[in-house]
Amino acid sequence: MAKRKAEETSIGDVLKNFIHTNKLEKGLDKVNVKDAWHNVMGNAVSKYTTGVLLENDTLFVQLSSSVLREELSYGREKIIKLINEELGKPLVGKVVLR
Repeated sequence: MAKRKAEETSIGDVLKNFIHTNKLEKGLDKVNVKDAWHNVMGNAVSKYTTGVLLENDTLFVQLSSSVLREELSYGREKIIKLINEELGKPLVGKVVLR
């Protein structure tokens, strides 16, 4: 069992250390990118979104509307920028709309 440290640390710092130590960042990023997609795109687009998946730096988005898919394909760079801003780090480098 690890020894206690004498100094006080915040719960946020303890959680960040735990996540880093156990290499959980990638799993949390996959969950966070789904939330970021829905926050950035809003209810109108989220209603037609059937799946969001992050593989390496590529975001795969499954849409049920071909018209919406075509419309969103014109703004891929803006979508990437907005999602990375929402996440606070550059996770997404490419968006594939299906």
